[in-house]
Amino acid sequence: MAGALLALIRRVNRAIALAVGIMLLAAAGFVLVDIVLRRLGASLGGSDEISGYAMALATSWGMGFALVELGHVRIEVLRSRAPGGLRAALDLVAMLALAAAVTLVALRGWPVLARSLANGSRANTPLETPLALVQGPWLAGWAWFALTAWGTLLAAAWLLLRGKRAAAEAAIGTGSAEDAPR
Repeated sequence: MAGALLALIRRVNRAIALAVGIMLLAAAGFVLVDIVLRRLGASLGGSDEISGYAMALATSWGMGFALVELGHVRIEVLRSRAPGGLRAALDLVAMLALAAAVTLVALRGWPVLARSLANGSRANTPLETPLALVQGPWLAGWAWFALTAWGTLLAAAWLLLRGKRAAAEAAIGTGSAEDAPR
């Protein structure tokens, strides 16, 4: 059960990472076209604003992928020297802290989006982008990251309870320099 949940979370996050990558390539292409047009005396306009939105969305949606690929940075001076049981406990505490913090970010993001929706807020830029069009997907990315963190935490805790420490560490441990592809 826990393994299936982790596999599902990993598959979904890989698909999201692919979509985010395509979005970033499109944003880079848009900026490139705008730069070329500026050299020719014209401009599409708003490339800086649109690329900023793309980066915000890439960040919020990419965090879940970084989590399942063990890409988040952790200071592990104590963890690396701890015996297996303590190391597993430290991993759980770190994942719990991350899940709680991300959940707080997602919960605190909702009032911002709700206010933008209620006020019909627009960006103070030439494009006057309706802020909810960006804040909605941005907040959804943080909510997905929170769900990913809680799902991963619960699956890892279940694995630990079943005595599968190596599988739990593979899910919530840390990626090390030795594990990185060469």
